Amino acid sequence: MDQLAHISPLYTALFTVAAPFIAFLYQAVAGKRDQSGIISLIAIIFSFIFGGLTWLAIWNNPMVSAQINWFTIGEATFKVGILLNNLNVLMLFLVPTVALPVHIYSRAYMKGDSGIHRYWMYLSLFCFAMLGLVVMDSLLLMYIFWELVGFASYLLIGFWFTRETAVQANKKAFIVNRIGDLGFLIGLAIIFTQFKTLNLVDLFGEGGLIYQSSITGGLWVSPVNSMDQIWLTIAGLAFFLAAMAKSAQFPLHVWLPDAMEGPTSVSSLIHAATMVAAGVFLLATVFPLFNESALLFIAIIGTITAASAAYFALGQYDIKRILAFSTISQLGFMMVGIGIGTWDAALFHLVTHAFFKCLLFLSAGAIIHEMAHLKSHSQLDFDPQDLRNMGGLKKYMPKTFILMSIASLALAGFPLTSGYLSKDSIIISSFEWALSKGDLYLIIPISLITVSILTAFYIGRLILKAFFGDFRMLEQVKGKLHGTVLHEAPKTMLIPMFILGICCLFPLFSLNPLSYHDSWLMDGLLLDEYTFAPSHSAHLIIPLILLIGSAISWTIGWKWYVQHKYPLNANSFALKASLNQGYINELYQWIFVNGTLKLAQFCYWFDRFVVDALVAFIQFIILSFSQLSVWIDKYIVDGFVNAVASVAYWTGNQVRLVQNGKLQTTLYSVFLFVLLGLIYLIFF
Repeated sequence: MDQLAHISPLYTALFTVAAPFIAFLYQAVAGKRDQSGIISLIAIIFSFIFGGLTWLAIWNNPMVSAQINWFTIGEATFKVGILLNNLNVLMLFLVPTVALPVHIYSRAYMKGDSGIHRYWMYLSLFCFAMLGLVVMDSLLLMYIFWELVGFASYLLIGFWFTRETAVQANKKAFIVNRIGDLGFLIGLAIIFTQFKTLNLVDLFGEGGLIYQSSITGGLWVSPVNSMDQIWLTIAGLAFFLAAMAKSAQFPLHVWLPDAMEGPTSVSSLIHAATMVAAGVFLLATVFPLFNESALLFIAIIGTITAASAAYFALGQYDIKRILAFSTISQLGFMMVGIGIGTWDAALFHLVTHAFFKCLLFLSAGAIIHEMAHLKSHSQLDFDPQDLRNMGGLKKYMPKTFILMSIASLALAGFPLTSGYLSKDSIIISSFEWALSKGDLYLIIPISLITVSILTAFYIGRLILKAFFGDFRMLEQVKGKLHGTVLHEAPKTMLIPMFILGICCLFPLFSLNPLSYHDSWLMDGLLLDEYTFAPSHSAHLIIPLILLIGSAISWTIGWKWYVQHKYPLNANSFALKASLNQGYINELYQWIFVNGTLKLAQFCYWFDRFVVDALVAFIQFIILSFSQLSVWIDKYIVDGFVNAVASVAYWTGNQVRLVQNGKLQTTLYSVFLFVLLGLIYLIFF
């Protein structure tokens, strides 16, 4: 009976993963013959339906898994299997839920693109890779899909490969992620060496080979293997290195802002619930590996990432780059959630962030879409993504303004939004955690509060500069256009944005708009216990501080960007550092890129003037020795042999003269020898 009960969710999970893969294969075969994308859209609809059925069957129910043998090496047998628990099915449902509106949106946004058939193929491959990653029951299989996610993102980021910036961006993303992949591989090697298995249930399941006596106590017990704690620590940090690259954590965050070179619809999916979410999901999966030191390191890196990315977002003018740094900052929040031991809060924020960040990117895409049309019709040369070319768009795109404002409020953590619930769950938990650790640890929650206020400021800056005031390109386009080119985005783009806008509000996650504890998601992922005591005052004071801070930041933004009472020097070092991302890219260029080029040039010089010179010198010595050997062989060895031969030849000739057959010669010879004999006898 149990087997029959498990058939349905296992099959629905398989259908969820397989549908985009079938669409990928179809599009690869069809090529340019089918540019509609209808098969990819149908596939993601099926994934959404079957993913929802899987979630309904598994959520808050016992875990389900199934395996088949794959291959055997020595005594180790590797299996292919699916693992379905609350964490896995949440991600399995989230990915197609976010990908579906992106697919619908893309039909209008990418219309007319010459490479649209490749777009649908890459998009389906990307969704398949992420769906496969979240249901695999083995670290080895997760690693395979982890690499496939990176490869698919490489294709999507460099979709417009005729642009040099896109080519450089996808190479940068690929190379930086290889650093993280090396960490994943090291972690795999350590775990398999110590435990002879990579199965998640065997390792991290209840009563498995690795588990913690408490949530963040860092005390490991292995009933089978007395593994040295240092190796488990190294393994945990190796997996965190993988997450740092994939989820764009400092200092490996540099690839994500450049990834904006891909289509905006792709950016929305990468930043919402797919690639960058993979790192957070991985850490939640292997969470028992981390001890207190590793968790503190994760929390510190997350805090640095959140703060630095928020600072970098303040000075950006590219609308997509602002959102990119916003993603990096919010991922930092999630990492802090992991680091303080509340991975359930981190996953909660991952889910809410997926919806409002996807909406922010789709809204930005709608703006860019219309600005690009204006550029084409006016035949002017300007950047359609630059905020300095916008302004007053609320008049032309009121629906986009409302939807983007809702998403911005959710990002800022404004009450009645989903972002308010999930962000509070991390910040308040971090405050409670810091109180249990000591005063110095309060740096982390205080930093997160500051970052939240900065987040409200920079997203408010985006809204104010894009939608308020006067349209800055109005004077340039006068006389060049007949009628108004700027207008609301097509319905095919607005409808998915409207659906995402509803998902940004609190009712989808909790009927109580002010308490994250009442969320069904937190209830499903809720950890058995925390190592820190709750602080009831924090639940009141911290949201109040955030609300007041956000209101003040928006008031300042209104004066600066709408009333133009801007007091800061635009050429100040602080603003330039923000615009140039703290000059981290330049630092990497100087240390790693230029350093590598200098090393290559030195190696070339050393090869040419040292190695080649040494080889040439050795060649000269050998050739000279060879020539000397030839001379000795020719004039001494051969000369001696030839001299002996000449003497023998001459002697032979002389003797031959005597042997002529004449009697006189014979008598003369006898006489001569007798005479010589007598002389010898007389004198000797």
